[in-house]
Amino acid sequence: MPGYEVTEARLRCVLPFEAAPAEVRLLRRAAVRQLTRWGMPVAVDEAELLVTELATNVVKHVGEGASATLILEWRGERLRLEVHDKSPVSPSLRAPDCDRECGRGLHLLASLAVDWGTVLTAVGKAVWCEIALGATPGCRRVERAAEALENYQGTHDASALRRRGLEESAIELIADLLHWTAARGHDPDDFLDRAQMHYEAETSAA
Repeated sequence: MPGYEVTEARLRCVLPFEAAPAEVRLLRRAAVRQLTRWGMPVAVDEAELLVTELATNVVKHVGEGASATLILEWRGERLRLEVHDKSPVSPSLRAPDCDRECGRGLHLLASLAVDWGTVLTAVGKAVWCEIALGATPGCRRVERAAEALENYQGTHDASALRRRGLEESAIELIADLLHWTAARGHDPDDFLDRAQMHYEAETSAA
């Protein structure tokens, strides 16, 4: 992966990359390193996931080998992530119960980020999202879980959800996330173990 430059110390980082699965892993690590340098560890977990989704979207929909750029920008109590590519085609949310993965990752992005969108540029487009940095980690995790479940409910039949109940909806959401990890070549059991480790570490520290 090409090198990166940091401008406006502690505020902005530009990371050029090539759309390829191996590059996505390197990009994710570079983003985590930069956030650690900035001293915002509370944003690392969600930023790592969102960087993966944004970069993977370029691989899938623009094509392997395409040139793209990730921009990290710290704006007060928000961290903004932008991925620029040369395709003018904007991504769109689709029903998460379709046969292929179609749009499921964007539902995850919309659930984790406080805001997101697409902007057309002179050479293509930029897909961006923002993470809130102001709340405590525990409170933010509970809030994100509630928002994710509400957004997930919004894509299903309301009467069916009432019959199944909130707990069953949460189980189905977790199952969808495991499908999402497997579709990207990851081990779902490893993700469950890591999530459990994060949970136990945070509850112990509370």
